[in-house]
Amino acid sequence: MASRVSSDPTTPPALPGLGTTWYERGASYWGRRVVTGVLWVGVTGLVCFLAVSLYGGFRDQLPGPVRVVWDWVQAVAACGAFVWGWLVQRRGHRAKLADPPTPQQAWDRKSSEKRRTTGLAVLGRVLAVVAAPVAPAIAAFALGWVCAVVTVREYPSEAGARRALGG
Repeated sequence: MASRVSSDPTTPPALPGLGTTWYERGASYWGRRVVTGVLWVGVTGLVCFLAVSLYGGFRDQLPGPVRVVWDWVQAVAACGAFVWGWLVQRRGHRAKLADPPTPQQAWDRKSSEKRRTTGLAVLGRVLAVVAAPVAPAIAAFALGWVCAVVTVREYPSEAGARRALGG
C-alpha cells in the first residue's frame, strides 16, 4: 500500500483534513477551512447546549438564593474559561509552529488521535455527571479552544509540509 506522503520532493503531500489544497490555498482550500470551522463550532455549540442542560438539572436542586449566586459564579467562570481555552490553544499552536510536524508525522498523529477517542468517550460519560455543577465553564473552555483552532492563519501540518518541500 502506498503512503499518503509522496516520495517525490516536488509533489505537495496530502495532509489530514486538507488534502493537497494547502499548497495553493485556493478556493477549495478555503472552502475546506470554512466547512471544517462551521462543523467544529456547530459540534461545540451542541456540547454547550448539552452542558447548559446538564447544569440546569443540577441548578434546579439548589435553594433560591444560592441558585442566583451560583449562576453568577458560572457566568464569570464561563467567560474566564473561554479566554483560557483560547490562550491554551494559541500557545500550543505557537509551540507546534516552532517545530512543525512532517507530513508523515501529521498522518501518524491523526491516526493516534482516532485510536484514543474511544476511551475518552466512555470517560466523558462518567465525568459528565460529576462535572454538572461546572459544565458551562467546561463547555466555554472547549468553545474558546475550538474558536482559536479554526481562526489560525496556517496549521502546523502546513508549515511542516512547506518546510519539507522547501528543504
